[in-house]
Amino acid sequence: MSRIDESRPFIPVRIAVLTVSDTRALEDDRSGATLVARLEEAGHKLAAREIATDDVTAIRAVVQRWIADETVDVIISTGGTGFTGRDVTPEAIEPLFEKRMDGFSEVFHRISYDKIGTSTVQSRATGGVANATYIFVLPGSPGACKDAWDGILKAQLDYRHMPCNFVEIMPRLDEHLKRGKLRKG
Repeated sequence: MSRIDESRPFIPVRIAVLTVSDTRALEDDRSGATLVARLEEAGHKLAAREIATDDVTAIRAVVQRWIADETVDVIISTGGTGFTGRDVTPEAIEPLFEKRMDGFSEVFHRISYDKIGTSTVQSRATGGVANATYIFVLPGSPGACKDAWDGILKAQLDYRHMPCNFVEIMPRLDEHLKRGKLRKG
């Protein structure tokens, strides 16, 4: 079963939070504020925080900038995962993934099902990796952000979490790029 190994040091990661909304500003962005409070309470660093409109180009521009930024280890977006015409966050971000994290979506939906039942199927929460950066796409409700952080991300972004966690494999996320460089040289 999972546990915290107190003999290992806590290693803070740098997390960027993107809220996708046509109607929110930082002052009234409860979902983004929920994520920021939780990540800081856990000891991580807020690398950046922005709001983008429900537009593929706008969302993708922010995420591409952050995955190119070496000071960002993790990106968490909130909003735009439903089925309405303006819900385009997965369409904006998933094409950037080098690797999908299907298990993130599955575990998120399991946690969500226990709270909201079959309504969880209305979310297209997803996760992946791009340019050695973890990316998590969450629904726009504070409750969904709490569920994802408390139920998955808090543990997986803690180097002390056993038997394994995202932090311990961060140095190896871009191995395929390094091997490619070695073959060319």
